[in-house]
Amino acid sequence: MMKIHYRPAEMQDLATIMTIEHSGFTDDEAATINSMHDRIERISDTFLEAVDEQGAILGYIVGPSFNQRYLTDALFDKTVPNKLSDQYQTVLSLVVQPQFRRFGVASGLLAQLAKVAQQQGRQAITLTCLKALVPFYERNGYQNEGVSSSEHAGEVWYNMVLTL
Repeated sequence: MMKIHYRPAEMQDLATIMTIEHSGFTDDEAATINSMHDRIERISDTFLEAVDEQGAILGYIVGPSFNQRYLTDALFDKTVPNKLSDQYQTVLSLVVQPQFRRFGVASGLLAQLAKVAQQQGRQAITLTCLKALVPFYERNGYQNEGVSSSEHAGEVWYNMVLTL
């Protein structure tokens, strides 16, 4: 059984993070290297990596805090530091390297982010996902609250919310 540790993302991990990002998202969906750089710099407390015992990055989860129940497309473009007053924790990216999928890494990252969000006083975690991933998030306790207004990458996204 693989032992997984969690840690905040670091700038030295940017190239690996981008490789993982592109393994999980199309070019239109994926974050740019500049966006990911800003996320590491500004919201490292909610940018978590799952690593193995040798420190290899298996996957990551990232998102800023937010004051609205559902994500807006603007969140994907501009990263602002987390605010104590925000009620929601968002997830902009959750990706696991292909060879480590189906080992519970993504669910572990969701659980780890939920711990951080609770410690920071958030009421819920909110994210959008494609239809194929709705059952995965439902298994992790999220409620499907319908089709999102997001037009990110020209896809149909679903609002998923986990009450903390």
